[in-house]
Amino acid sequence: MEHPGQDRTRGAALVTVLFVLVAVLIVAASSITAALNAEKSARNERDRHIALQAAEAALADAERDIESAEPGSARAAMFAPGSAFGFAEGCGRRNGDPGQGLCARVESPGVPAWLSAKLGDDDAGAVTYGTFTGARMPSGAGTLPAQPPRYIIELMPFARAGEDASQPPSNFYRITAVGFGTRPTTRVVLQSFYRKSTAGVR
Repeated sequence: MEHPGQDRTRGAALVTVLFVLVAVLIVAASSITAALNAEKSARNERDRHIALQAAEAALADAERDIESAEPGSARAAMFAPGSAFGFAEGCGRRNGDPGQGLCARVESPGVPAWLSAKLGDDDAGAVTYGTFTGARMPSGAGTLPAQPPRYIIELMPFARAGEDASQPPSNFYRITAVGFGTRPTTRVVLQSFYRKSTAGVR
């Protein structure tokens, strides 16, 4: 014989079980979401690191460009002590042109070239990695950068205190580079200042 109290007990037990199941489902869903977010964060950080390494490589390539341009070439003449030849307002924009990626200094209150240049665009006047040094960087597949990094070089004034005015002035350069991750939308921009070594000057 069934008693009304037993029905109420079974009903209460069922409600308790349902609450426990809902709680377990919420915890499981939270754990899955946390795991997915952690995986996404790790993937984004890995992609950013790839872009960072590419940008660092572009800075080094720009330094080689400044120091090691083919002697007697138009590119080497542009990096000669005291030379401002080839450094154009808005940066040299033609691919393969000796002045490609070389930017004249913009006086205040103008916008510096590194801020106005669209380094991520193919037609921004930036130099693609290896253009003038012959270096190569694999890109476009797997865990490689989506595309090679790029850089621009701005000419900056440099004067040493007490330096003989008859000596040709040293040139000081601001290099700005962009590196890409495995996705072209992942970008890291780095900047360095570089002074070309001159015989007898440290």
